Amino acid sequence: MKPPQDPGGETNLGVTKRVYEEWGGTKDMKELTFDDVAPIYRKNYWDKMKCDDLPSGLDLCVFDFGVNAGPGRAAKYLQTLIGTTADGGIGPNTLAKLKMYTDKTGVKETIANYQNERQSYYEKLSTFKTFGRGWTRRVKETTKLAMEFE
Repeated sequence: MKPPQDPGGETNLGVTKRVYEEWGGTKDMKELTFDDVAPIYRKNYWDKMKCDDLPSGLDLCVFDFGVNAGPGRAAKYLQTLIGTTADGGIGPNTLAKLKMYTDKTGVKETIANYQNERQSYYEKLSTFKTFGRGWTRRVKETTKLAMEFE
């Protein structure tokens, strides 16, 4: 559970109470299991951001950022990084531009660049003083794991 000063409200396993209830969930937030939220992750984040079409490792980073900061923001950061229109929707244009970018820079460098931009995003937030240590740890852990996928 996140501390009460979290602007996202009550959250467990990366899913806010509002999203969980919109999904039809009725459990107390403290009792959520991965199985409870897996369908939400799949539809609202993984599928929405076309993670099946992203390079292995980068898919994890985009997914994790999407869960933490919203899928539109995660997509826009990727789109800005690769130099395409940052509209928050990953489609054929973004995927083509991403392929060109990764062909030139490599997947591992793409992951590193994306995660650096993600960290910069967190550091600019007014709540970084409160949540920054956890966000920074999350970025580092996700980057480490993502680098092992390729």
